[in-house]
Amino acid sequence: MHRLLLPFALSAALLLTAPLSAEDWPQFRGPDGMGHSSDSKVPTEWSRSKNVKWSSRIDGQAWSSPIVIGAAVYVTTAVERGGDTSLRVIGLKASDGKEVWDTEVFKMETVKQHKKNSQASPTPVYEDGKIYAHFGHYGTAAVDAKTGEVLWKQESLKYEPVHGTGSSPILVGDHLIFSADGAKDPLLIALDKSTGSIAWKTPREIEVSRKFSFATPLAIEVDGKTQIISPASGAVVAYDPESGKEIWRVGYGEGYSVVPRPVYADGLLYVCSGFNKAIIYAIKPGGKGDLTDSNIVWKYEKSVPKESSPIVVDGIVYMNADSSVATALDGKTGEEIWQSRIAKGSYSASPVYAGGHIYFQNEDGITTVIKPGREFEKVAENDIGEHGLSSFAVADGSFFIRTDKELVRVGE
Repeated sequence: MHRLLLPFALSAALLLTAPLSAEDWPQFRGPDGMGHSSDSKVPTEWSRSKNVKWSSRIDGQAWSSPIVIGAAVYVTTAVERGGDTSLRVIGLKASDGKEVWDTEVFKMETVKQHKKNSQASPTPVYEDGKIYAHFGHYGTAAVDAKTGEVLWKQESLKYEPVHGTGSSPILVGDHLIFSADGAKDPLLIALDKSTGSIAWKTPREIEVSRKFSFATPLAIEVDGKTQIISPASGAVVAYDPESGKEIWRVGYGEGYSVVPRPVYADGLLYVCSGFNKAIIYAIKPGGKGDLTDSNIVWKYEKSVPKESSPIVVDGIVYMNADSSVATALDGKTGEEIWQSRIAKGSYSASPVYAGGHIYFQNEDGITTVIKPGREFEKVAENDIGEHGLSSFAVADGSFFIRTDKELVRVGE
């Protein structure tokens, strides 16, 4: 069901058709999928009374990140209505946060959800005027970014999730790719992005006790060819995006419930192994088959995140544990450069790099801003005053922050 909400719907909808630019934020963790923004004009200080351009209430619960394309911002949400939950995509004006359209994509029976998940945790992805919204085992859909019209739905991929779904989809060539790592028979799946039909499904075939995980894949170039890097329980695996065939894998034992998205810089992949003991691995991609014994360059085991993703700036790997410990590692050797406390609290959101600074946001709405480098340098600590688990979107000199109840635009 779709409804236009504003009397100026036509003119407002035209604002949602800007072409993709370098400063847009079209997917989870931004243009490169690794938390980097080219925006140099973002603020380092804010509060509820400083540098807040607007805030808009978003009904329902969701831990998906917003995406920002030109004059528009898009979010997904799950709204409980009676005994049902409505899974929705919403288009808003980036200038003032006013809603332009609100579309129901799927409806499901309301079920109890893990406190750190929601029925709308995967972040949507944008390309060529379409929003691709993924709701895990409930279904996937393409939505017209201008009008909110549902263009196609895919509801045939049923699997048994554990604690819900968290992996966001990615676009590679003609395919929309996402993981389906549930209680059993985990898969990586590709849909035809034009029709929603299944292009391929590849079983994980990894021997591990707990099969469920939540990591978002990352597309990288190796020897001139694209590989899909997808961490799962027990191993990180590289796949061919056209056929879905496995290229190589590196195992990490019984690591499971893997959440952090991998990052790739200077020829190395950085992958976190999940629960129970989190380890970060630096892996040299390339080759075929099981590369566990040959391609691990280094590993590090102290205060490694189980939920937030690492970020790499100028050859240094930065990460924050689920507690308030931030660490900087030499990207080539894994040597610890520094480790320091940041704002107290739990951390689920992934850090972003913009305007020469790294931003770590905790679940209480407090963001610690640091200057990247070989010494810990805290620049600011900002409190938005609301709980949230979502990672920031960065665009047009602003941060778009998803909280429990609101979407907030912070900018000077």
